[in-house]
Amino acid sequence: MSDVDTTAFWLWLAIIASGLYHGVNPGMGWPLAVAAGLMDKSPRAVAGALLPLSAGHLAAMLLVLLPFALLIALTEWQRPIQIAAGIIVIGFGLIRLVDRRHPRALARIPPARLALWSFAVAIAHGAGLMLLPIYLGLCATSSAHDGHAAAARVIDQNLAMALLVALVHTAAMLGAGGLLAWLVYRYLGVRFVARSWFNLETVWAVSLILVGAAALAVNVAEWR
Repeated sequence: MSDVDTTAFWLWLAIIASGLYHGVNPGMGWPLAVAAGLMDKSPRAVAGALLPLSAGHLAAMLLVLLPFALLIALTEWQRPIQIAAGIIVIGFGLIRLVDRRHPRALARIPPARLALWSFAVAIAHGAGLMLLPIYLGLCATSSAHDGHAAAARVIDQNLAMALLVALVHTAAMLGAGGLLAWLVYRYLGVRFVARSWFNLETVWAVSLILVGAAALAVNVAEWR
């Protein structure tokens, strides 16, 4: 396996890991799926709630990734774009670390509108930003194979990569969150949620800073 393939493998692993991480985090909405199942007294309601939650999360990932899919086609600016992305992620992580209050605007969205709620939560908490340095790294490994391809081809490849990254990440999130929602609904009950509720806001903020710092360090070193 070449160095490029090894790098791509670890980047895809990071995408899946971040999806599992978002799925486990109760702030991404799996308790709402449990609530839907308990209210309707049906396991189908659990699955029915998970689908719009995943759709909203997927839309939020694409909203962040797609603009960079177009920008990264400017190959002569590829390294500055990646450095800027790392700085953005670090900055947002610092903001979340200092101000961990739940954004007030989210309180105005009824939890019944699960797709919209999930989309807003993912944007507000920077879920898509965590994927950004990883996605740009995958684009870099892809371009290493392609050489000097035409701009239109590069854009098409980057857009396809953005969609694939968002889908793989969301599938991992759905698997982790869905498993937790099912276990709580079927076996553990709401008392488990009340007693075992865990807040990952600090961990989330620190992870954003670490991901951004790692991306920044790698790209600054390679730019030199």
